[in-house]
Amino acid sequence: MPNSLISILIIIAMLLAAGFALGLARRSNFAPRWLFAAALIVFINDALLTNLYGLLPDLFEGSDWNWQGKLLALAATLAIAAHPAFGWRRSGLTLVQAPGSAKSAALAVLLYCLFMLGLALVFPNQEASAERIAFQLTMPGLEEEPFYRGILLLALNEAFRGRVRALGIDWGWSAMLSSALFGLAHAFSYSADGGASFDALTMALTAVPSLLVVWLRERTGSLLLPVVMHNFGNSILAMV
Repeated sequence: MPNSLISILIIIAMLLAAGFALGLARRSNFAPRWLFAAALIVFINDALLTNLYGLLPDLFEGSDWNWQGKLLALAATLAIAAHPAFGWRRSGLTLVQAPGSAKSAALAVLLYCLFMLGLALVFPNQEASAERIAFQLTMPGLEEEPFYRGILLLALNEAFRGRVRALGIDWGWSAMLSSALFGLAHAFSYSADGGASFDALTMALTAVPSLLVVWLRERTGSLLLPVVMHNFGNSILAMV
């Protein structure tokens, strides 16, 4: 069994374990079928990102970057968002910004961009290739935001319906879980030789800023600014 497949199965098991623990604590606000839907789309996303765990031929052979996996995963996300149970607008796939969100959204974008610039200055890179810059300017935000802050956040919102109002939006367990999954996608891996590996610093540097992006997506009702922010963050890390 491929290491990447074992890794995502472990992550899904953690999602289900945490999800049922949280959900059963308040059963009236818990919809298990949506938690299973979230687990399923996490698996679909990972399978396509890995080209079905290496079973699909790579049409971008020779490239240093996973263009094919990202495009396949994006196509699946858009197809799921088009399903009536999700919907493009409910998934954040709209250019329309919520009325009155402009000022607070601008502040969030500024904070995020300053944070990513700070990371780039603390962890400088070697000179980036043109392909790397092109990839980071497009694929991370275009694929990951519609998935993590789009259909996955929506599925988890439906799974956990309890809300607490703070900072202008309604917060639920979905914000924490989707951000944790985003962090684990970057920080957790499995190897048959070395077993499970977890990088706490990577987890912190990905999961914590994700909460700000969740806030922005919920405040504006759109993924437009999260996509732009995400691609700025990745590209500045590549270029500085």
